[in-house]
Amino acid sequence: RNFPPDFSKNHATMLSFVSSTSNAFAAPARVIRPTAAPAAASIRLANEMEPEEGWNVDNLTDMMDTASNSVAPTTFNGATFAAALPGATAPLGYFDPLNFCSAERDEETIRFLREVEIKHARVAMLAALGFPVAEQFHPLFASDDAPSYVAFQQTPLQTFWPVVVGVIAVAEVFSVFTFENPGTKLWGIRKDHVPGDLGFDPLGLKPSNAAALAEMQTKELNNGRLAMIAIAGMVGQELATGSKLF
Repeated sequence: RNFPPDFSKNHATMLSFVSSTSNAFAAPARVIRPTAAPAAASIRLANEMEPEEGWNVDNLTDMMDTASNSVAPTTFNGATFAAALPGATAPLGYFDPLNFCSAERDEETIRFLREVEIKHARVAMLAALGFPVAEQFHPLFASDDAPSYVAFQQTPLQTFWPVVVGVIAVAEVFSVFTFENPGTKLWGIRKDHVPGDLGFDPLGLKPSNAAALAEMQTKELNNGRLAMIAIAGMVGQELATGSKLF
């Protein structure tokens, strides 16, 4: 047969294209498969940890104790704990210039100091009210119009103070049970005791919400702190002047 003059040239070009196309779609010579090295390593590690006699209750307990001892215990910071208690109020915030609640203080002692503060605050609030009022109105005993700072020396009140001391003693006896065992810790309040909580709330004023309770405790402390300053000023004024406040 007679072919056109350029047939050989075109035929060679076509063969070249087919050859290159078939090479382009050729399957790879090697397939990369994932290895099982991590699984094998974990199995080998587990086998190395297993005791020769196999796992049992004793060696499992020993391993758990070792793991627990390897964890560093959290260091208690007294200042941080005290700052988190109710009573820190702006603008001063946590205010402890005499460093009563230092970082080295233990929790039981800080709880004792807070209990003492609350007791003084409550007594001061009663005193700050009764001190000036009793000079003007005393429904139980006549005090011969004497200033409050010497009223306890008046004859009608001499037999009244033992009753007051007895009532105070009853409350204090129950508070003894909030302390730690003196044989293990002196001047320490138990960790499960809420400072100031005597279990006495006849009017049901204690909030059930934790945030509201903390706010009320802060208000009580702030009013008590002010009352402590106030009663100290009242007594100081009467000692200086020798006369009643009003």
